[in-house]
Amino acid sequence: QVQLVESGGGSVQAGGSLRLSCAASGRTRGKYAVGWFRQAPGKERDFVAAISWSGGNADFADSVKGRFTISRDNAKNTVYLQMNSLKPEDTAVYYCAAKYGNGWYSRPYDYDYWGQGTQVTVSS
Repeated sequence: QVQLVESGGGSVQAGGSLRLSCAASGRTRGKYAVGWFRQAPGKERDFVAAISWSGGNADFADSVKGRFTISRDNAKNTVYLQMNSLKPEDTAVYYCAAKYGNGWYSRPYDYDYWGQGTQVTVSS
């Protein structure tokens, strides 16, 4: 089992930045990919970004390319999502998820473990 805890959410004006963290605990000795997803009220959970265990491979949703970056510090069992140039449409609850393996994955059902989410609100 892997437990995930997100932090770093909050309220920011359009054009601002936030950095989300996803801290893993439990059975973290294996290689695992991490993904970030977001869900706005009344909408489905959408893919945002994903990173492989090595950090050498990453993927982003088209809506965040060029604005968001993803990185990880395996010594700290933490993955970061740096969000710049935020827009009101980025407002959502952001979740991180983990899956054992060497790849990186963009579909929610690929992941086995989920955090509780952190709210991000961007005002215009």
